[in-house]
Amino acid sequence: MLSTHNLIAFYGDFQALFGIDLEVNAGEVVAIIGANGAGKSTLLKTITGLVPTRSDAVRFEGRAIGGRAAHQILSLGVAMVPEARRLFTSLTVEENLLLGGYRKRKGPWTLERVYQLFPVLDEKRRAPSTALSGGQQQMVAIGRALMANPKLLICDEMSLGLAPIVIKGIYDALPSIVAEGITLVIVEQDVSLAMRVSHRLYCLQEGRVSLAGRSQDLRREQVSAAYFGV
Repeated sequence: MLSTHNLIAFYGDFQALFGIDLEVNAGEVVAIIGANGAGKSTLLKTITGLVPTRSDAVRFEGRAIGGRAAHQILSLGVAMVPEARRLFTSLTVEENLLLGGYRKRKGPWTLERVYQLFPVLDEKRRAPSTALSGGQQQMVAIGRALMANPKLLICDEMSLGLAPIVIKGIYDALPSIVAEGITLVIVEQDVSLAMRVSHRLYCLQEGRVSLAGRSQDLRREQVSAAYFGV
């Protein structure tokens, strides 16, 4: 479904990614791990059109999409849950969710379906997003992305800053999302959690892939060595 080929990315004169090769098959959950500054968020931003790259460096369903505008990539079926959620603070929960569907892609995800997935949002649909807890805000960010009815959902640091019980509730919702035919790419700081919920895993270190493989086949010592570069 998604692949990158010798993907490089720059911020001005600073090179952040060095020849990333990555594959995501339909129906998979693929985890990307790495220390702060490893290039994880830059990789996601490059895939979704927020950081420029060569056209053929990113392919989605066989189509070269590198360097396309973010809204064009969204229209093809790639949506992202950004780090730190980035909700519209002047809008209510429901207004934030409705904005996710502005491209009018057809699919199973509607307001009612999102409220079934996260019932607490139904209770707070008229509340301003600023009145929610961090976990509830993360649910809104996920719901907003689902309202785009994506084929591929990319989630950047869903557990960041959240309590363990809240993280569990959010990750418990992932099987329901995958069951609707959505493929998932998740960036996750919690290595154990990433290995547990994913089919395959990529580790980045200083802008390069330092390890890749089936999550169930990787040993913790391998992952630690790739993560820390030792």
